[in-house]
Amino acid sequence: MNNLFKLLPSVDALLASVAGEHLKRDVVRERCRMALEVIRKEIAAGQHAQLVDREQAFALALQRVHERLRADFAPSLRPVINATGIILHTGLGRAPLSGAATDNLNRVMHGYSCVELDLETGKRGERTDHVRRLLCELTGAENALLVNNNAAAVFLALNTLAFGREAIISRGQLIEIGGSFRLPEVMQKSGVIMREVGTTNKTKLADYENAINDNTGVIVVAHTSNYRVLGFTAEVELQALCDLAHARNIPVLHDLGAGVIVDLRQFGLPYEPLVQDSVAAGADVITFSGDKVLGGPQSGLIVGKRDWLDKIHKNPIMRAVRCDKLIYAAMEATLKIFFKNNVTAEHAVLRMMTEPVGQVRKRAEAILSDLPGEVIDKFRIEIRDSEGQFGSGALPLERLPGLALVLTPPRYDAESLARQLRTGDPPIVGYIQDDKVWLDMRTVRDEDVRGVVKRLDSLD
Repeated sequence: MNNLFKLLPSVDALLASVAGEHLKRDVVRERCRMALEVIRKEIAAGQHAQLVDREQAFALALQRVHERLRADFAPSLRPVINATGIILHTGLGRAPLSGAATDNLNRVMHGYSCVELDLETGKRGERTDHVRRLLCELTGAENALLVNNNAAAVFLALNTLAFGREAIISRGQLIEIGGSFRLPEVMQKSGVIMREVGTTNKTKLADYENAINDNTGVIVVAHTSNYRVLGFTAEVELQALCDLAHARNIPVLHDLGAGVIVDLRQFGLPYEPLVQDSVAAGADVITFSGDKVLGGPQSGLIVGKRDWLDKIHKNPIMRAVRCDKLIYAAMEATLKIFFKNNVTAEHAVLRMMTEPVGQVRKRAEAILSDLPGEVIDKFRIEIRDSEGQFGSGALPLERLPGLALVLTPPRYDAESLARQLRTGDPPIVGYIQDDKVWLDMRTVRDEDVRGVVKRLDSLD
């Protein structure tokens, strides 16, 4: 064993051979030291008995240094092929951006842009102007703002409308969504005093009316987008609640969550409340996500009545949650798609949601036709019916009929096969069911087909 230790090169000798990495010398030196330390521990554990000379030991150490440099400095955020069947997958970045959004990003990201400069006057401009008119025209609202996510939108609105005062909300709407976002906790941190009314399954107009007092600052309505309470239930219509609140000069905050601005029924999908409906019902402030059904980048949108949004805009917290030029570029282009006749032709999320099963089948068949027969036989790959989901709290009870490629591991368990797919190039994320790996084709894009074929063909 001692002889094996003597075969290892010095850190400096190893460092001299690591060329072309374009990294600082001390950074590479540290990786050389770390690689040698690991090999020494492996030798002490009885490994590497096959090493017979310094040349072999040097080659092993050099390989380890390059592996560590690649692991430490290769991009961590990598493109992934989504084969989960979940269109708005939070772990995979939610909404895939449409081509118009990525084109607009490319236009502004490589240099300077007029994010906060009025080119006409040469004076400082307002970044919200890049999306305000579009949002107001699409929703019918008087004013609009953009922040970095919907949690920030809700927090900012509450803090502005009712800091130090009571915020009335139905017990049946005290929601929790993914990532431990709990509305009661957000309300507490925003500085409002939460006043619960009604019961878990039933809240009446009289419950709100009886709760209103001199310290009431806002009435909050939260759309329960990620679950449904069925059976013996009742909630107050938004318009009736707005009428009650406005008679007492109290604003209504409506958190819609998913943020739908096109009627999904035209595509044969169930109704989901529209932002326009909330505006028409009289809600003063409406908050929703930009990266869910809207199909834009991660952001939170606030629309509603001019006076209230002006106050929100002046809140010092607005600066802490504002968006940069890239978010504005992607959102502006995304919103403009909704002014076109055929929205689904360009809108990536809506296209995926409404794609016919026959088109999904074509992708599955295209992959099978390009795979070698021995790969299909080895993993017993077959096409099966599947059910996709909207994801991220949108239409939680609905399932999207689809098709999946189903792989049966030949020698190991399904988790090992799924991991192999995730860690390869390109990474493919599917799901496990019945000890098989399912690759749902609804969320696999046409441009991903070649990558899926390449990855399946390289499986062990």
